[in-house]
Amino acid sequence: MFGLAVAVFALDRITKMLVESYVSVWDTYVVVPHLFNIIHSKNRGAAFGILADAPGEWRTFFLVGLTLIVLVFVASLLWQTTSTTSKDGRWLRLALALVLGGALGNIYDRIFYGMVTDFLDLYLGSYHWHTFNIADSAITLGSALLIFDLWQGRTHKAKA
Repeated sequence: MFGLAVAVFALDRITKMLVESYVSVWDTYVVVPHLFNIIHSKNRGAAFGILADAPGEWRTFFLVGLTLIVLVFVASLLWQTTSTTSKDGRWLRLALALVLGGALGNIYDRIFYGMVTDFLDLYLGSYHWHTFNIADSAITLGSALLIFDLWQGRTHKAKA
């Protein structure tokens, strides 16, 4: 599963490099009208721009430090669950690998650029989601799978 984390990181880096090379900051390319655009934006804060207005050196130190703690924790959990070949832990391993790969993608940006490149822009009518990237998608999907895995565990215990 560490290979999946590396693949997520690589896909995130490749897509960000393409956007940074071919799309000027704040340029918008309509992919599916009224649903999906590619827009090159920079996020200095955390998810949804939280802490974007905080002082730069403290913001970066805090976000990188917090992400490093999470990376170590998630990597150790993934290492522990990978040692077992049990079919029961497959959702947990998949979830942890996605979160690890996504976190690596975003921390790379924070360490080397002090901000994260976002470019996926979804909206439906007046509802508009914050711009995000592949790493954010992997973290979100991994988190949803963690919740699913927890739910599955409770379901199995209830049946036993």
